[in-house]
Amino acid sequence: QVQLVESGGGLVQAGGSLRLSCAASGRTVSMYAMAWFRQAPGKERGFVAAVSWSGVNTYYADSVKGRFTISRDNAENTVYLQMNSLKPEDTAVYYCAARRGRTAATKDEYDYWGQGTQVTVSS
Repeated sequence: QVQLVESGGGLVQAGGSLRLSCAASGRTVSMYAMAWFRQAPGKERGFVAAVSWSGVNTYYADSVKGRFTISRDNAENTVYLQMNSLKPEDTAVYYCAARRGRTAATKDEYDYWGQGTQVTVSS
């Protein structure tokens, strides 16, 4: 079993930055693909970014490309999401997810989820 705990959310003004962290425990996730998803009120949970187990390959939703950066530190069993140039439409609960093997962009392919951290961007 893998437990994931997100942190780093909060309230920020448009144009600002936040860095989310996802700490894994219970099992090393060095061989797991990791991803961030987000869910705004009344909307489906959607893909934000993913990183391969090695950290070499990264993937982003078009809406965050160029503004967000996903990275991982396998020695620390932690994944990060650096969010810059935040917009009000980025407001959502952000979830960390893990799956063995290759990265994926659909939530149904991920086996483990954190509880989420709220990000609110004011205009």
